[in-house]
Amino acid sequence: MTERVKLMQGNEACVEGALDAGVLFYAGYPITPSSEIAEEFAAKLPKVGGKFIQMEDEIASMGAVVGASLAGKKAVTATSGPGFSLKQEIIGFANMIEAPCVIMNVQRAGPSTGLPTSPAQGDVMQARWGTHGDHPALVLCPNSVTDAYLLSFQAVNWAERFRTPVILLLDETIGHLRERVILPRKDEMVITNRKQPHGAPGSFQPYDITDEDLIPPLPPYGGGYRFHTTGLYHDETGFPSNRPEVTSRLLNRLHEKIDKYKETLFLYETYGLRQANQLIISYGASARSAKAAWRIAREKGLLVGLLILKTIWPFPEEIVAQAGHDKNNIVVAEMNRGQLIGEVERVMDKRIPIRGAQRADGVLITPEQILAKLEGVN
Repeated sequence: MTERVKLMQGNEACVEGALDAGVLFYAGYPITPSSEIAEEFAAKLPKVGGKFIQMEDEIASMGAVVGASLAGKKAVTATSGPGFSLKQEIIGFANMIEAPCVIMNVQRAGPSTGLPTSPAQGDVMQARWGTHGDHPALVLCPNSVTDAYLLSFQAVNWAERFRTPVILLLDETIGHLRERVILPRKDEMVITNRKQPHGAPGSFQPYDITDEDLIPPLPPYGGGYRFHTTGLYHDETGFPSNRPEVTSRLLNRLHEKIDKYKETLFLYETYGLRQANQLIISYGASARSAKAAWRIAREKGLLVGLLILKTIWPFPEEIVAQAGHDKNNIVVAEMNRGQLIGEVERVMDKRIPIRGAQRADGVLITPEQILAKLEGVN
């Protein structure tokens, strides 16, 4: 089978990656700058036996996705900032009942309606803490069209593997960018499916953990296994319980099933870290400008390294700390007033200066803005 060479938009690549991972259901409500994702799913899902539905709003869309997931389908929705805010309650519900699903958020400038067609990265903390209560978060952030494909595929796989919502956090620049991409051959792609129960339906307990991976099986509704789902804390039978030992056991397991494997979840790129005395950290569209700034700095003779994060939650503490431990200047480049920089400050030695190269006016951050924060650049 030959390589698949295409000219694709980032939003289109998200759809292609999800379809290749086996997604058969999409529910959503059109919102700029993510609407091309809905349009592509509407055109392509019926051709592969899938279902597309435009719901009346973002809340209903998220509910439909959770319902389709419980019915056994790999399910996706897409939105932007205002819609992402509306989805938060049901994202929390999906966390609690462990319904695998993917939420694609193509960020735009906010708050409120903000700048509908302009790039921003203001939803970083919302992706981690948007829904209430203590909960894990698995968030991937592409910085190219190729990444949009690969991380979309990965998001579906991880949702199925860990029985959890996974957020693909793009921005308007990546969503609308067109690039030549070389997609992997389909026979090279490894598809993950959710774990299925064994044994008689009558003995099935939906949250009973029998394997060391801490992840219970999930049969489809209507498949012969009866089970109860609730947003309340629940025991192994799926029915509510307010006993402290049940509450702590469930809450801890929801976190531990991610934390147990987090070393394998950290996706990132590094450039020139060896012998560098300065470091740029970035993600998403900002990372493209950061990479240009890194090249210019190296041409000027500056010893600068670059760390591009693709997994931003769970935050890769050890990777960031290792990359920055011997540096005398760290620059965090992002299109907001400073969101991920707080996490960098939290894990780094307090004696190392950490500067933010930040832009939040609806315009892509430039290499020159990042260079201005490096020492030795005039």
